[in-house]
Amino acid sequence: MTSVTPVPPALPGEPHIVCTDLVRIFSSDGIEVQALQGLNLRIEPGEMVALVGASGSGKSTLLTILSGLDTATAGVARVAGHDLLTMGGRERVAYQRHTVGFVWQQTSRNLLPYLTSAENIALAMNVAGTLRGDARAARVDELLDLLDVGAVRDRRPGEISGGQQQRVAIAVALANSPQVLLADEPTGELDETTSAAVLEAMRGVNDELGVTTLIVTHDPTVSDHVRRTVKIRDGRTSTEVLRSTRVDEHGEEQHVAEEFAVLDRVGRLQLPHDFMQSLELRDRVRLALEADHVGVWPGDEGRADAAAQRSPETTGPGSADEAPSTTAGPAPMNPAAPTSRRARRAAERAAEASDAAEPREGR
Repeated sequence: MTSVTPVPPALPGEPHIVCTDLVRIFSSDGIEVQALQGLNLRIEPGEMVALVGASGSGKSTLLTILSGLDTATAGVARVAGHDLLTMGGRERVAYQRHTVGFVWQQTSRNLLPYLTSAENIALAMNVAGTLRGDARAARVDELLDLLDVGAVRDRRPGEISGGQQQRVAIAVALANSPQVLLADEPTGELDETTSAAVLEAMRGVNDELGVTTLIVTHDPTVSDHVRRTVKIRDGRTSTEVLRSTRVDEHGEEQHVAEEFAVLDRVGRLQLPHDFMQSLELRDRVRLALEADHVGVWPGDEGRADAAAQRSPETTGPGSADEAPSTTAGPAPMNPAAPTSRRARRAAERAAEASDAAEPREGR
């Protein structure tokens, strides 16, 4: 059996996944397409993260790079101590066999149709040269029980349901005790109920084994099963949603979700698309540095358009056409604080600036 290069451990204190200014350019017939345009991402050991984005946003490209199936054009990509841009052939083989586990959307790519569930899991260990005899059999049973598919251990993929196939596929991906589990649209071919069951199985694996898990999907409901959701847009990470559980003053448990914009090292960020639409932000915007946040208002073009649409009856502080500002900065310390109060302060500032620039009749 061919020996493989030992897997180097991740550097102490380093996240399991680190991407910095990651770029991937594809060229075809003289045309270049930038699938990733300076993407930044950090995932700590033991985290379970969903990467959500529309088709063409770059999420699948990122996953093929992290899995070692593709190489980035520029930037930094490290997974559990491996530098993916400089990794040689022997290290790449060891990396794919021992460091990362991968689950495809298509069940036909995860399991061999002529092998049983138990045999598919054992094959992964046989190829990697890990565990033998009773130890291998015990590992197979452990994973089947963990994914709640022990009843189908002797059945082939065509004899079990789609949800069971995906849970067996997760067991195959975990066969060699990887540090990182990557899943590409693992529920894309499943109905809603089955999808929820598979995602809960992945969360159970994350809790039980502590394996760092990254799920790439276009399905926003996946985010309900993870504590952190990263949104990707136009080849860059744009926003993150962090979920936590807190106990209020009455002793009742509350689930809190806070949204953050991702700020890169040169100060760029992407405002959520619905924010831009709501306030008609385009071309350029006005900024104001406050004590605890940065205010963002429509620029001259947006102000002029808004003024042109006003009528004497609706002009004035508190009128419906005065758009509140959005905040591009740290989330408030108290997530329960009313947003309307911040919006009213911002609207009052905008009204004062507008009044100074546009004298009213009768004054």
